[in-house]
Amino acid sequence: MELPQVVERFIETQQIYDSKAFTECFTETAIVHDEGKTHTGREEIHQWIEHAMEAYKSQLKPLQYEESGSKGMLTAKVSGTFPGSPIVLKFHLGLKDGLIDSLNVTE
Repeated sequence: MELPQVVERFIETQQIYDSKAFTECFTETAIVHDEGKTHTGREEIHQWIEHAMEAYKSQLKPLQYEESGSKGMLTAKVSGTFPGSPIVLKFHLGLKDGLIDSLNVTE
């Protein structure tokens, strides 16, 4: 499966729990929607992912990737220390200038 470089970095940094490098995959003004909450800007995204990495120890296994224009959708099997693990989630990505400008995580 061929992935854009930023999506590859998004997955890799999640796998090694590098919250700083993960956050650098996003634009300064990116917006993330996950678990019913919205996180705006790199600082909030960093706090969100740092907590999630520590609490859930999740791992992503990419299953499918589709892209249309500036939108991408990564479908991945996610496993970790959370109830219901493993689960297949969809990562709806807005891409801008080689970075992620928006992310909405859904089932």
